[in-house]
Amino acid sequence: MAIASIEKLTTQLARLPGVGHKTAQRLAYHLLSVPKEQAQELSEAINDAREKVHPCPICGAFTDLDTCEICADPRRTEETVCVVSDARDVLSMEKTREFRGHYHVLNGSLSPMNGIGPGALRINALIERCKSGQVKEVILATNPDVEGEATAAYIAKLLKPMGIVTSRIAHGIPIGGNLEYTDEVTLAKALEGRRIL
Repeated sequence: MAIASIEKLTTQLARLPGVGHKTAQRLAYHLLSVPKEQAQELSEAINDAREKVHPCPICGAFTDLDTCEICADPRRTEETVCVVSDARDVLSMEKTREFRGHYHVLNGSLSPMNGIGPGALRINALIERCKSGQVKEVILATNPDVEGEATAAYIAKLLKPMGIVTSRIAHGIPIGGNLEYTDEVTLAKALEGRRIL
């Protein structure tokens, strides 16, 4: 017996990353069993985040302020910029407590097979930041998979004529892994062992 409203909720939950149909169905039934106020709080939290959170105009990380806390922090050096694929990667890098520079979020990686070329990413914004003269080093911390490596190589090629030191985080992170799921110690070691491209 299929109930249309439950099926609709299950379908929407299954669209979340890492959530299959069975998990989505379990979550749907859980949401129906909690007090109405709790389900309402979840709905309001989603709507609130969607309304207030936006990309930082400087780095592209998520914030609910005009400029994110990292970009606004005068104690952080503007000479070093860490380039990551996704806004979630900023949180992963920050957990190491090793990096005291700024970030630049690309919003993805080059993937010609999926129609994602340089124009679809925030690569031009990175080049413009580097032209300011303040940036001395760019650390490429894209994921160590085929797309991430291609993206890092492409950016390194663009930055080379500018005389900016371009380094790549070391491969303490397994090939095919994601920064989001990497522990703090491994990320810290990867930052320490970065190499010049």
